[in-house]
Amino acid sequence: MQRVLVTGGAGFVGANAVRALLETGSEVAVLDDLSDGDEAYLRPVRGEVELHRASIEDAEAVRRALRGADAVLHLAARSGVPPSIADPRRDFEVNVSGTFNVLDAARAEGAGRIVFASSGAVLGGCEPPLHEDLAPKPLSPYGASKLYGEASLAAFGSSYGMVATSLRFANVYGPYCMHKPSVVAVLLRQALAHEPLTVDGRGEQTRDFIHVSDVARAILAALGATNGGTYHLGTGVETSVIELAEAVAEVGGVPFEIDWRPGRPGDPPRNFPDVSRARAELGWAPRVGLREGLADTRSWLVEWAAAGVPGR
Repeated sequence: MQRVLVTGGAGFVGANAVRALLETGSEVAVLDDLSDGDEAYLRPVRGEVELHRASIEDAEAVRRALRGADAVLHLAARSGVPPSIADPRRDFEVNVSGTFNVLDAARAEGAGRIVFASSGAVLGGCEPPLHEDLAPKPLSPYGASKLYGEASLAAFGSSYGMVATSLRFANVYGPYCMHKPSVVAVLLRQALAHEPLTVDGRGEQTRDFIHVSDVARAILAALGATNGGTYHLGTGVETSVIELAEAVAEVGGVPFEIDWRPGRPGDPPRNFPDVSRARAELGWAPRVGLREGLADTRSWLVEWAAAGVPGR
């Protein structure tokens, strides 16, 4: 058993990771200001989780939440490329200054392990498949902020003897996504509402879509690993956004009707990873295929709409 602090634990990945940690017998605390996540996501497990309602921008609150923790799962962030382009200063305040607060508190409180949620956006300008040996080339303030997190994590790990791991998430989807503006969540919500599916640009841009349960398993593997490092997480399958929209329409049983939107600045035309290092060093591999994962996510959204707080 270990005590793990999850920053952003009431968010999308956080709600799934908290449940996965509880299933291992870990003691879990959550730090979340609820500006993006939803406390209702934690309600079914609230009696098992210590919740600190505070921002990672509050250094003292972060340190209080970290007292007694053996490990930190740092998920809290302003996520996504468009918000960072619209407000780069806010992206810096949360993703750079906030991440420093988490790392410095972990150092001060003696937490021995840190797992950081990074992104393939640190390699946004690179030719895929993306892998860990490529030189960073962010195309957005968001990608740059995640690069800062990776570099600082490595520096703190080597300076203070922490096992420090950065996980570069591909496009994550799955349950507890009701609030998310990510492409899968938006398309599934539109399908459930029988609305046209919005696609930016020509829909030819490609991504790798990974189910959140696979991400949660990778997080557990990283928290249990002997050594740290940087790892790409994904399925290794390149899927265009228009192919994704077709799959959403099929799973949702709705007509394939598209609402075309302009392309977005900062979006790479192709983005998918090579996950062989995570397979070899973490003993991890993705399990959930796209259509299976879309069906699972759609079921969760229906359950949420009907009950308000799904219990899974």
